[in-house]
Amino acid sequence: MNFLPILEKFCLYSGILISLLYAYQVLYLFVPRFLRDRRSAPAKPNRYAILIAARNEEAVLPYLLESIRAQDYPAERIDTYVIADNCTDETARVAAEGGATVYLRFNRREVGKGYALQYLIEQLRMAGKLDQYDAFLIFDADNLLESDYITKINSLPSRGYQAFCGYRNSKNFGSTWVSMGSALWYLHQSAFLNQSRYLLGSSASVSGTGFGFTRALLEKMGGWNFLTLTEDIEFSTWCAAAGVKIGYCNDAVLYDEQPLTFRQSWVQRTRWAKGGIQVSVRYLGAMLRGLFRFGWVGWACLELLTLSLWGFGFTGVFSVAVWALSFLMGKGLPLLPRAFLVAYGSLVFVGAWTTAREWRRIRAGTAKKIQAIFAFPIYVMTFAPITLWALVAKKQWQPIRHTVAISAKDLAHDNDPFLKAG
Repeated sequence: MNFLPILEKFCLYSGILISLLYAYQVLYLFVPRFLRDRRSAPAKPNRYAILIAARNEEAVLPYLLESIRAQDYPAERIDTYVIADNCTDETARVAAEGGATVYLRFNRREVGKGYALQYLIEQLRMAGKLDQYDAFLIFDADNLLESDYITKINSLPSRGYQAFCGYRNSKNFGSTWVSMGSALWYLHQSAFLNQSRYLLGSSASVSGTGFGFTRALLEKMGGWNFLTLTEDIEFSTWCAAAGVKIGYCNDAVLYDEQPLTFRQSWVQRTRWAKGGIQVSVRYLGAMLRGLFRFGWVGWACLELLTLSLWGFGFTGVFSVAVWALSFLMGKGLPLLPRAFLVAYGSLVFVGAWTTAREWRRIRAGTAKKIQAIFAFPIYVMTFAPITLWALVAKKQWQPIRHTVAISAKDLAHDNDPFLKAG
């Protein structure tokens, strides 16, 4: 039996299907250029509990707490809680000195941010404090907030959103090629993926930190029960499958620290990939049902399927089939450099488009911004071997050490050390 015609048809139809499934990624690059957010509503005086899970973060946590105290939102409507999780340093002390209410947790068996948040929320429930708040905000210890962050993000629950997130910028954009690639990755997610989803009326996706939810949603969820290696992806997936639209505010700006070395990035992204696999398997049925239950919000389920084990797995099978067909036709080796150049060139375009659109918001000099455009494709393309490694790697959570100890004031254009460094 001649399998060549069958393989040719499989590659043809699979290529068409993949193009259709991922076409929205191209569309999202242009949506913010043509659509503007004209929705508004009177801001409600919501009261917030800020929840921070910290593990050995004495170097950076004081600066996050300082940026919280500097918010232009009424201070009496903000309470900050830190869960010092398995700490061996002075995290608890600096948290208390920074004005936070501190809880201690020591559990070497249930390790990870999801478990720490679950414990903190349970402590607040047991103390009868949850009912004091309209909404909750989740930050990481290495974050910094612009002074109007809470004022800006407050527009979303005021308009009825039960879950919401803001714009994720980077405080060490130009440190290394790894930090550049990672920073552009998050800028692209915020400025194009989440912004486009929001403008089109779909649901945004939470990315690690800088997100929130209302007390009503917390009650609907039955507490914080997202305990995989990627609690953010699990939370986004649960929201999509439950028909909960996540709002996005492009003006609520948070700064995050990016990994400096490829080894740090490998460890971090292996956890992401491993957690993504967990979520893909656990929520497959819920995502398939959500496609048809919630109208336009159900589109988020389709996106999550394409960006999960199932979408990437199908793309991988297609890629192997194309290579097999090419070798059978005697074109395998010449195709390899061409495929690399096409992929690299496409990602250079995405990086350049993101950099140009977000130029004024990027905390780095001109030379670093240009270098980032060419570092971005390498960063993205290395997801492939990392994902393959995650399939066989041992399931575990490993903390990433944060060392960029600068304040929100340092990020001002006239003070930013990374900007001065070019």
